[in-house]
Parts: sequence; C-alpha cells; structure tokens
Amino acid sequence: MQLSVKDAAVILNVTEKTVYRWIKQEIIPCYRINEQLRFNRSELLEWATSRRIPVHPDIFKEPETVTALPSLTEALKAGGVAYRIEGTDAPSVLKSIVSVLMLQEEVDREFLYEVLLARETLGSTGIGGGIAIPHVRNPVVLHVTKPTVTLCFLENPIDFKAIDGKPVNILFTLISPSVRAHLHLLSRLGFVLHNPEFRALLYRQASREEILQGLAAAEALLPPKAPQVG
Repeated sequence: MQLSVKDAAVILNVTEKTVYRWIKQEIIPCYRINEQLRFNRSELLEWATSRRIPVHPDIFKEPETVTALPSLTEALKAGGVAYRIEGTDAPSVLKSIVSVLMLQEEVDREFLYEVLLARETLGSTGIGGGIAIPHVRNPVVLHVTKPTVTLCFLENPIDFKAIDGKPVNILFTLISPSVRAHLHLLSRLGFVLHNPEFRALLYRQASREEILQGLAAAEALLPPKAPQVG
C-alpha cells in the first residue's frame, strides 16, 4: 500500500510539516512516484518501531470481515522462548537463532538465515534498549503456514548496530507467510514494547510463563477492533 504524506502523518501522530522535515533530512523511507511523495506501509512501520515512535491506534484495527490473525501472544506461544543463545556477532547469533526456530521440516533454514542476514545489511533491526527484531523486509513464504514470533535471550550481548549504539541481548524473530501477517505482528510488537511492565520482564529474562502472561496483559491494552461495516 502506498501512503501519502497526509497518511504518514496520521499513522505517526505528527504534523505533515514534521513529515516533510524528515523527508528533507532523508531520515524517513520515502519514494517519489509520478512527482508525488509516497510511503510503503511496511517500511514506515519498521521505521517507526525502530525509533520507538508510537503509531496511531487506527493502525491496529482490523475489519470484522477480514480473516482473523493470531494475537502476538499466540504467535509467541507458537514460536517459543529460547535462553542462552550463543554468538559473538550478528551473523553467528542469527545462525544460532535459525537453528532453534520451530519450523516445519521442509523449511530451508540456510535460505532463511541468508534472508535474515541480508535484511540486516539494509539497516539494523536493533531498535534500542538492548532489543532487536530480526525479520525479512518483505515476508517470504518458506512453506510456513502460520506466523510465529520467537523470543531469544543471548548468552552475551553483541553489537547489533542498534540505533542507540547499545549492545543487544533480546531478539524477537518474526516469521510470517504474508505481508499482512508481518505487519499485524510488527505493529503489535511495537506497541507492547512501550509497556514498562513487559519490558521489565524482558530485562530480567523472566520465565516463559511470566513473559506470556505479561505479553497478554500488554496486548490487552490494544485498541478494540473496528466495527463491522454493512
């Protein structure tokens, strides 16, 4: 979906003047199409998440007629929580993470690793505060039938080229079969990571049960779905 400057301003809860300033500073992903400025929704959400910019609640609303997607809590239950992941740099950490992901046997893990690694070369998915969200820029169908999120705690913090320059030791890996599922999970993750109680659980590497309970509580604060039209 190509968004206008006005659309971007609404999603980011800022004025159009602010968006134009970011465009001029070349710090926001933007394209010029037929002499008009346009934004890619997925890239804009990634950008906002990486800078901890709260997005407008409307971005979380789904029409009732749309097939239901799993909650972030359900996706994490499916993807699991892993502790003491080894690695001394981003490539070795991503290799370790791919090895523990709960995926079907037919998924090519080596290809998935290469895709995740290539995504990092485009710009770190480290969002600051010791947290990163490695994922592919455009979700790839790898015989994956449902979206999952895997939370990994590293044995040792590493330099992930995060926006704040701090080392990373908490990673959420998103694996989605579609762009819609990808945006669904990314937007919710961006929302819950602003919750201080949930972040506290992450920083003390709480148990899987505590993390899932805390995530469910944080996700329950999301705006309700939009009412069905028609």
